[in-house]
Amino acid sequence: MSTQQTGPAAPHSIRSRAGSPARHGAPPPHVSGISPLPVDLAAMLDALPVGVALLDIDCSIRLMNRALETLTGFTTAEVRGIPCRHALRASICLYRCPLRRPLTTASGVTVATASGAHYDMIDDGELPPAQEGDILNRHRRRIPVRMSMSPLRDADGRVVGWLHAVEDLTLVRELEEKTAKGEAFGPLVGRSVAMERVFQALPAVAQNDGPLLVTGETGTGKDTLAEAVHKASSRAREPFVKASLSSLPEFLAESELFGHRKGAFPGAEENKPGRFRLAQGGTLYLTEIGDLPLSIQGRLLAFLDEGVIYPVGATDPVACDVRLVVATNRDPEQLVAEGRLREDLFRRLSAVRLHLPPLRDRGEDIEFLLNHFMGHFAARMKKTVRGCSGKALRTLLDYPFPGNVRELRNIAEYAVTLCHGETVMPAHLPAYLFQAKAEARRAERERRTGRVAGAFGQPGSPDASDTTGDAQASPGDGGEHLARTSVSDLERRLIADALQRTGNRRGEAAELLGWGRSTLWRKMKQYGMC
Repeated sequence: MSTQQTGPAAPHSIRSRAGSPARHGAPPPHVSGISPLPVDLAAMLDALPVGVALLDIDCSIRLMNRALETLTGFTTAEVRGIPCRHALRASICLYRCPLRRPLTTASGVTVATASGAHYDMIDDGELPPAQEGDILNRHRRRIPVRMSMSPLRDADGRVVGWLHAVEDLTLVRELEEKTAKGEAFGPLVGRSVAMERVFQALPAVAQNDGPLLVTGETGTGKDTLAEAVHKASSRAREPFVKASLSSLPEFLAESELFGHRKGAFPGAEENKPGRFRLAQGGTLYLTEIGDLPLSIQGRLLAFLDEGVIYPVGATDPVACDVRLVVATNRDPEQLVAEGRLREDLFRRLSAVRLHLPPLRDRGEDIEFLLNHFMGHFAARMKKTVRGCSGKALRTLLDYPFPGNVRELRNIAEYAVTLCHGETVMPAHLPAYLFQAKAEARRAERERRTGRVAGAFGQPGSPDASDTTGDAQASPGDGGEHLARTSVSDLERRLIADALQRTGNRRGEAAELLGWGRSTLWRKMKQYGMC
């Protein structure tokens, strides 16, 4: 096989591709010996997915394929005859050129020749393996690449040139950076296995235009997930409307959601569009489906079946093109069993369902998210906080985070606010974290004491009391009962402490605890604190 330069030819015959003029500024080289007719070498190299340059024996460029032209921003005609280091401008060219070695004295000092060259050509048998570095393209953009060299020989085995391969590593570097920083889908971040499953499902869920049910405990990021799904969907340019109606009376919730006509009820002095109409063409997100009255749930089911709504006081239906996303922080099956969620609506909503795991089940994400939030707040507050001390980190890793990611974010903001150095110390953490740790140790001691007492049948032990008769048969169940009781007591004390610190302002107390306002209200009602 040999290469040859074609002689003068008619303009229409000098083509680098069918239908496009030659871009090399000279007749294209051909390869003979592999077919009855010579093969266009440029066209053959253009088919390769990596950048390739043909260099002469002096490392000057003779030909570049399209991939390398795209990478560098230069055409072959512009760089033909100049040294490859001036066209590629690679970081390895200065001191790690695979074809040259530094000129050094016997003592190892690099010297320059009379012409200013610092290198001498090496034998091709000493060629190093592929090297990684950066090139600077025509637009001064730095691109990570992997470069390798191979000799080109004539029929007698003499080196007559070099084949220079350049592979773009941009996507590889982006993937490595993404892996180091954790997976992400919009504002959602994480690198645990549990979150990877969520990220894998999100693109397909976003393109599905049907209703979506999002489940997960308070603070896991259901609101963020709903908005991320909207932004990744075909409705991204249309409104995303959030509705939290759990604290409203039924007639106001109905009006807020579906709108009303003028005169529909006392005080309705003008028409009101409602959240459905405001979300036209986009996404309507309902934060807690289990708190909606059953009558409104029935109207939601009618919308899902027919695509129309009836504003309060209206007799004619109004068509709505809206994707419905609903969320709940409770088990929807339990809500159905309790009669708080219509079963037919649940079946309709659960066709597409996403569950956000609690932070305690996300393993390495706790430390990862902690560093993520601290970096965010440190940059916003123009501080140099870089991490936590060992004791502070252990305190956080041992905490159960009932408020999940929202609570962790609030703790990070609190710690960065108080920290004036580079390291967050235990003194910079909220005091209730240490109270929770003490309560957990106390609960563990009680659980172990209950098991021992139950095993020996000692009277007066927690497992032997009249109120825990089931625990006598199963000491493990008695431990779980004690743990549940201690958690309830802890939550009650945390709520009381937060309300006292905020002057009974529930919104501020909820934010301090890392909960939503509706969650705080529900827990206060549960513990008889309203």
